[in-house]
Amino acid sequence: MSVKLRLKRMGRKHRSFFRLSVMDGRSPRDGRVIEELGWYDPAAKEADKQVSLKRERIEHWLQQGAEPTETVADLLKRQGIGSSK
Repeated sequence: MSVKLRLKRMGRKHRSFFRLSVMDGRSPRDGRVIEELGWYDPAAKEADKQVSLKRERIEHWLQQGAEPTETVADLLKRQGIGSSK
């Protein structure tokens, strides 16, 4: 089973809001989640209200071999959370 860190789309039309989730790689984007790791609001004006992440749990999943998607990897890089590769 390949585990991925990916964004799950929430919110309404034209007002996207995303949750960072650990999911089975075969499940659909908005499918069953193993664990919620935070959220990302691209429309927020203030930088501190744009992202909230559970750093310890993200690092745990990365150590376990979870693969972040490109967008999640970029988001983690901006927050100073890197994979141990």
